[in-house]
Amino acid sequence: MMCGLEIHVQLETDSKLFCDCPTNYQDAPANTNICPVCLNQPGAKPHPTNEQALENAIMIALMLNCEIDQNVTYFMRKHYDYPDLPSGYQRTSVPIGIKGELNGIRIREIHVEEDPGQYKPDLGTVNFNRSGIPLVEIVTEPDIKSPTEARRFLNELIRVLQYSGAARGEGTMRADVNISINGGNRVEMKNINSIKGAYKALNYELIRQKNVVKRNGVVKQETRAFIENTGSTKPMRLKEDADDYRFITDPDLPPMKIADETIDKVAEIMPEAPHNKVKRFVSEYKVDEETAKVLTSEIDLSIAYEEVAKEVDPVFAGKWMRDELKRVLSYNKLDYAESGISAQDLIELFNMIQNKEITTKAGQRIIEQMPNNEKSPKAIAEELGLLGVVKDDEVLAAVKQAIDENPKAVDDYLGGQKASLNFLVGQVMRITRGKADPGETVKLLKENIE
Repeated sequence: MMCGLEIHVQLETDSKLFCDCPTNYQDAPANTNICPVCLNQPGAKPHPTNEQALENAIMIALMLNCEIDQNVTYFMRKHYDYPDLPSGYQRTSVPIGIKGELNGIRIREIHVEEDPGQYKPDLGTVNFNRSGIPLVEIVTEPDIKSPTEARRFLNELIRVLQYSGAARGEGTMRADVNISINGGNRVEMKNINSIKGAYKALNYELIRQKNVVKRNGVVKQETRAFIENTGSTKPMRLKEDADDYRFITDPDLPPMKIADETIDKVAEIMPEAPHNKVKRFVSEYKVDEETAKVLTSEIDLSIAYEEVAKEVDPVFAGKWMRDELKRVLSYNKLDYAESGISAQDLIELFNMIQNKEITTKAGQRIIEQMPNNEKSPKAIAEELGLLGVVKDDEVLAAVKQAIDENPKAVDDYLGGQKASLNFLVGQVMRITRGKADPGETVKLLKENIE
């Protein structure tokens, strides 16, 4: 399998690419964020290109390790006839970034272009609020070898875009997915609007093409539509080549050159890309790569981790934030930024655990109460009666009590049912009100049973 992607994501700007209309198209009534320019009315000429959109595209290109093409940049007219495109053409720039790379997948080029309107064929309506919003188009080489690899790449790409703050993320993503097998003809699936959709479309198309070849057929070079509710694809039209779009230079827009000063300005404010942050966390904080990926899954989480790592052992903090904090965030369906948990809260909690003011089990119960809670971890511990760790002789007494009260669980454990030990640990925790150290409890139970 060979797969290449063309990913379109809206850039984060207040106004459209060639006019002053606002870009909050989802919040506005249909066909209100419009003007003669974005409707391409006779005599209406585009404004000079939105400078913020260009700088955002440059930032994304730099974060994807692209070279910035400093030759003359200009916009082309890409002609096709569709109801959501009032001009009959879409303006798209020549490449701004070239020869990039992410996760071992080469980035061929990065463009800026204008978004079309929203056409609903079932209703026969068009909403032009979206028309003219700036897009970044990211084109990969056909380096992707499986649907799983495509999903992994798209997840990482969306993470880069979220870190940059220059684009609007998966909610505005539309991907054109190109796939061929065994060097055969290329099939394109248009306007897939989620990572899950791209994965399902590739899985289906891979099987369909294999079956065509098995029957000694020839895979047609065509454009197919992905049907979301069935997870299948169906033919739309024969695949266009670039000539079919009749590209011409747009005479209404002046050519530009990207100056060194602009690149330097963008590089200065550009955040560290997540894939680079992963490498640095592994090197600087000695956490494993999987932990580093989790800690960098959100930019706010990565910032908090670095604050915590100044005060707490980085490996210990990384493990707790990877396992327990992410567990609690996932259960509550929160991003870290939405949780109200500060780096200082985490430092206080981790110090309590490491200083043996509370047990590991108590720490797990406390962190479950921390999202959007104004109380400090210590105050939560006091409220739940979790402060303090019982002494060794108290733990031993609780272990003996648990063994005496639960002879069946003891017999089951001696009979090879190792899960019974977890039940006995739970009984010790009940007796000590969660203040026994779990590791020490397991050790004492085994010694006293065996």
